[in-house]
Amino acid sequence: MTSLLAGGLAAGFLKSWGMILVSEIGDKTFFIAAVMAMRNSRQSVFGGAAGALAAMTVLSALMGWAAPSLISKQYTQYGAALLFFVFGFKMLYEVITASEKGDETSEWDEAEKDVKAAEAAKVKQNGKPTNGGKANNKSNDKQQDALSQLFSPVFLEAFVLTFCAEWGDRSQIATIGLAASANVVGVSLGGILGHCMCTGGAVLGGRQMAAYVAERTLAITGGVLFLAFGVHALYEGMYDSS
Repeated sequence: MTSLLAGGLAAGFLKSWGMILVSEIGDKTFFIAAVMAMRNSRQSVFGGAAGALAAMTVLSALMGWAAPSLISKQYTQYGAALLFFVFGFKMLYEVITASEKGDETSEWDEAEKDVKAAEAAKVKQNGKPTNGGKANNKSNDKQQDALSQLFSPVFLEAFVLTFCAEWGDRSQIATIGLAASANVVGVSLGGILGHCMCTGGAVLGGRQMAAYVAERTLAITGGVLFLAFGVHALYEGMYDSS
């Protein structure tokens, strides 16, 4: 346990927190929460989406933490640097090619399609649409238990959609790489806080927020940040070998 907490907790926390903020605002999981919150209970959507992202963060951080036990720390640092460089250049490349092609397809459109597909499948299975756990009247609201409201079908739908969308996403891979080269507890806590902040913003007014924060600007910032993390991990690997 002491090895998990030893050294660099604040650095790991800040790196993970900053990385999540610049990579998740305007991302597909961000808009999934925003779209679902427009039609369903915000509490249920936030609980499901944030829970999925927290679980994914802890799982990814543990994978990164375990990597040095299987591979030498030097090569783990080099692997993390490679991941950061790949995703950093990929983000910047996507910005350049999207602007050249005039691509208008947004993460919002993709997220809306996923949510509609999930709702259509649910209607087909149940035979009728649901209101996402919202009470039809105040008396039913008062009688309904708080836990049953939280773990509603909407909670499960938000959890599953978000977890599937996040699996293999750049932020998940980056979390693995970051945990391999930084304090795993700091990375986990920073990632969870960052995800909760982004998800909270999404359910409260994701589309309005995205209108003021350009996806292009966030992608450029995220790409540069990933490259900076890559340089740092590469330096750490070279330092360990000396």
